[in-house]
Order: sequence, then structure tokens, then C-alpha cells
Amino acid sequence: MTLPICYEPMRYLLDTNIFIYLATDPDLVNVDVHAALNEPDAQLYVSAETVRELIVGYYNNSFDTRRWKTAEDMVRSIEGDFFIQVLPVKKEHLLTYSRLRPNIQHGHKDPSDHIIISHAITEQLILVSSDTRFPYYRRQGLQLLYNEK
Repeated sequence: MTLPICYEPMRYLLDTNIFIYLATDPDLVNVDVHAALNEPDAQLYVSAETVRELIVGYYNNSFDTRRWKTAEDMVRSIEGDFFIQVLPVKKEHLLTYSRLRPNIQHGHKDPSDHIIISHAITEQLILVSSDTRFPYYRRQGLQLLYNEK
């Protein structure tokens, strides 16, 4: 008797920069990352912290916001247009964050990045990012798909 093969779909947590690239300039997502994210069974997520960063960026005109009429439209489009699930930040993520050793030698002091990294580690999601400081966190359990532009 052969046992059925259980296949786990790939689960990705998109960093804020990756969502912005997908929404405003998909050419900034390299071919390998684009292929991984477009696999039929790929599950895409963003942290609620990413949504907060997007809202702040929207109001500060930090990226091309012409796609949306309002910040609320942008938030709704994450799930409605891009089919990316927003994950809440929970106590478990904050406990991981409290244990995270930041990449101080490269000046990585961004608490939003640290929350997103902690979210990925806790949920065992593959974090997709273009941030050159993120590979440092692999030794702390981060699974990273690096988007080299």
C-alpha cells in the first residue's frame, strides 16, 4: 500500500516593499520571485504592520498612490484585488519580537521591519523582501526569499 503524498502549499509573507512593487511597478519583482508568488497554490500574506506602513506611506506620498482614491481603497484592495490575506499581529509575534536580536552592525533599527520579521518567524512563513539587511535574520529562524532588483 502506498501512502498519499501530502503537499503543503508555499506560504509567503510579503514585506511592504514587495507589495508596493506588485501594486505599482511589477517589473521591480525579479523573475524567480514573481514565478514563486504566481504558483497556483501559493498563499500570500501581509502583516497588519505592513498595512499600517502602507497607510502611512499613502498619506506621505511615499510611493505611487494613483491606483487608489483613498487609503481605505488601498487597504481593501490588498485582499479584494490582490488576494493577499492580512494577518493580525498577536502576542506570539510580539514574544518573538522581544527575543529578536537586531542587525545593529548594519544600523537596522526599524521596529516595523522587526515586527514583520518576527511575524514570519513565528508563523513559519517565507518572507519576501528586497531589504539587504534581512538575510542576517536567517540564523534566528527567518526563511527568506530575497528579491534582488
